[in-house]
Amino acid sequence: MKLFPRSAFGQTVLLIGFLLLINQVVSYLSVAIYVIKPNLEQINQLLAKQVKVVFIDGGDANFNPQLAEAFHRETGIGVYREQDALMLGLADAAYYPYLSMQMTELLEGEAEVRISQGEEYLFWIRPPQAPQLWVKIPLHGLEEASFYPLIFYLVVIGGLSVAGGYLFVRQLNRPLKALQKAAIDVSRGKFPEPLKEQGSSEIVSVTQAFNRMSTGIKQLESDRSLLMAGISHDLRTPLTRIRLASEMMSEDEDYLKEGIEKDIDDMNSIIDQFIDYIRHDMMEKSRICQMNTLIREVVELEKSDQHQLHLDLRELPKVPMVYPAIKRVLTNLIQNAYKYSEKDVEVRSGHDKQRGVVYFTVSDRGPGISEKDVERLFQPFTQGDTARGTKGSGLGLAIIKRIVDGHGGRVSLSNRRGGGLEARVELPVAE
Repeated sequence: MKLFPRSAFGQTVLLIGFLLLINQVVSYLSVAIYVIKPNLEQINQLLAKQVKVVFIDGGDANFNPQLAEAFHRETGIGVYREQDALMLGLADAAYYPYLSMQMTELLEGEAEVRISQGEEYLFWIRPPQAPQLWVKIPLHGLEEASFYPLIFYLVVIGGLSVAGGYLFVRQLNRPLKALQKAAIDVSRGKFPEPLKEQGSSEIVSVTQAFNRMSTGIKQLESDRSLLMAGISHDLRTPLTRIRLASEMMSEDEDYLKEGIEKDIDDMNSIIDQFIDYIRHDMMEKSRICQMNTLIREVVELEKSDQHQLHLDLRELPKVPMVYPAIKRVLTNLIQNAYKYSEKDVEVRSGHDKQRGVVYFTVSDRGPGISEKDVERLFQPFTQGDTARGTKGSGLGLAIIKRIVDGHGGRVSLSNRRGGGLEARVELPVAE
């Protein structure tokens, strides 16, 4: 379980919240020490003086009920025996150790302070001068000094500060989010428009560097495509001449003619693969499509008299894709299965709800591949061992991987039980 966020956004908000919490605690303690505590001490001193006035003529022995009644009428301060005090509300009063300790010091003897709250605050004090008596002193207006407004103020200020910090950090991180999305697009072969340079000076500098990098990569891709197009054009012209020249060869040289034509076909196939590898399929705009529709369309075009093509399609949600690019992926996989297997080929589709992906597989019963070659085969100009043949340029799987990666998906190869190979392509479901 992760207790702390790993993103800069989460860490900054957490830091702001932590600092505000410390500030609120310090503020509360400051108010308690420098405002509330002195006020309580002043109240206690006034109460102690009033108690001394009540017993100015002596203690319990000189207690005069008539005098106490008259004193109560004039001041509201009452003096009661403990039994009477319990009936008048002493039993419901709460004991306050801190105030009792202060009153003990002020009255120079063991004293006890209790407080009951009703329509008014009632302070019950048992003085050392008369331990059997309780002095009831009402205080008006004390309820206005409740701590709740202070606590409410601190909570509101803290909440507003955290919300302000959240909005500030969010605004600060927005250019980074845009930069992240643009970097992912570039990695998939898409080149977005130059990012808006906004935010702090450091982020603006990074954005400027990224825009220059993106423009350079885009220019490099364009130059490479132009170079390959020129090379393919220049190669196809002499190949066409050689083919025409071979047609003019005599019947005695048919064995040479067949070899030349086969070599020309192989060279044309290799040139086509070079062009497929560098073409910008991901430059087209993706759209929401139904995968099963694409599969049926490709299967209909790739039917073969030499192979049986079986379909096992499940109900799928729609996914965003560049339709011609994914169509090329499935076509290449089916043709590859035909090439290395003389038996039936199976195409299946499915939906992994837990991972949020739609997938299709192309399975054959060919010789399979070595486990050590699985990842290596996706690299350009890489071929497998003799089990899957050695012909071609080694770009087929590299083209497939490049297209699937551009969709944010995943392609994998695995050997089947009983022999054969299964290629699996996964694409994320539209959110």
